[in-house]
Amino acid sequence: MLNFLRKQFDRQRRKRESARAVRIKLADFGDIDTFCSAYAASTRSGATTRTLDIGCGTTPRNPFKADEVSGIDIREDPVRNIRYADLAVEPIPYGDNEFDYLTAYEFLEHVPRVLYAPARRFPFVELMNEIHRVLKPGGVLLSHTPAFPYAQAFQDPTHVNIITEATFANYFDDQKTWARMYGFRGSFTVLRQGWNKPHLISLLRKLPT
Repeated sequence: MLNFLRKQFDRQRRKRESARAVRIKLADFGDIDTFCSAYAASTRSGATTRTLDIGCGTTPRNPFKADEVSGIDIREDPVRNIRYADLAVEPIPYGDNEFDYLTAYEFLEHVPRVLYAPARRFPFVELMNEIHRVLKPGGVLLSHTPAFPYAQAFQDPTHVNIITEATFANYFDDQKTWARMYGFRGSFTVLRQGWNKPHLISLLRKLPT
């Protein structure tokens, strides 16, 4: 019995140490709005800029201080320039290369990784294709999502897409792009990642294809 308890204790200790190692791998991101507005100011050419906030709720966010702000949610609001779309199964209702920025706050974790409807499809990968499509070359995606190993990533029963520090870097960055095996057709580079605990902040820039 003593040996069994010792093994259980050691197993739990290793899990805690592993979780701590994941958490400290990336530094804290710092103030997101300050970073985004500074990035936008450093890259602005003088032309009108547009941003799209997906899963925006009642008010689209605009951390990059774009001139025109649009949103997508499951409730349409023309007054606030919010269009309806269920992005788990539908495309983004905008044309190609329309936006300088696209933001996703507390949203990507709700997009399924796999669906059978009736054939197998990969909604998260499809959405990343759509994000790439509507962003202009050089456009930036900002993702702000609860992520592994924090409990907030798992405790909500509608969280079906658990993001980790390696998700964007391994599957959607142009250095590896492992998501190509699932149908990803875009090309991003990860500009910066960091923690706003328990949220992982990821900025990806669209590259020319």
